[in-house]
Amino acid sequence: DPLRIGVIGVGHLGSLHAKMLSDMPGVHLSGVFDADRERAKTVAGQYGTPAPGNLDALLESVDAVTIATSTDAHYGVALKALECGKHVFVEKPITETVAEAETLCSAASGRGLLIQVGHIERFNPAILALEKYRIDPMFVESHRLAQFNPRGTEVGVVLDLMIHDIDLILSFVHSPVRAVEASGVAVVSDSVDIANARLQFENGCVANVTASRISQRKMRKMRLFQKSGYISIDFSEGIAEVFRLVGENEPAVKGTMMLGE
Repeated sequence: DPLRIGVIGVGHLGSLHAKMLSDMPGVHLSGVFDADRERAKTVAGQYGTPAPGNLDALLESVDAVTIATSTDAHYGVALKALECGKHVFVEKPITETVAEAETLCSAASGRGLLIQVGHIERFNPAILALEKYRIDPMFVESHRLAQFNPRGTEVGVVLDLMIHDIDLILSFVHSPVRAVEASGVAVVSDSVDIANARLQFENGCVANVTASRISQRKMRKMRLFQKSGYISIDFSEGIAEVFRLVGENEPAVKGTMMLGE
């Protein structure tokens, strides 16, 4: 039998989830729910699925849910779904606080349920192409810059954009964080719109991470410096470049490999 999945919150991002799920083999889009009833009916009509009038009705008809509500609603909706015995996929950031995230993880593990967060950059072709390389950076520099969009400003730029780079850096650096220095400024919204963080790890690695949602041009790049070479990642292009020092007995050409597409 196909896995019955419902989508909760069908704004811009949620409607994309509904579209993908409606075309996915082994999955049945069993319904969509949104506090905006007209929006829910519109998206439901596009993909031939029900739009139940309340959240309880949707949860009764599914095995799992995708949650793409505003961030401040993630915790309450996800906890309710888990308490009803449903697997959960929730868009990033998982919650507004660490304590809420820990509660959700405990609720899922205690019931033998799956909970996954939409850290999509983990599956960027540039990152997947690096899987065969040893990554052990001692210095990381990342910039994630975007033009202003009112959507998503209910949280600061750290949870909105920088979270992708923090997630990846923590997976690259095999050492606990020793110290964090950070600063940020609210410019056009009520929360921080541009921020910089310096992460220091116990093994000596330092990561300098910048995120902005008030930039003129988009940029999603990361550079990693390590003893075995230098790695440049362009998330927008889905390309990673690997540079290494050429040994004495090697031809002095081809210090670069371009991966991904």
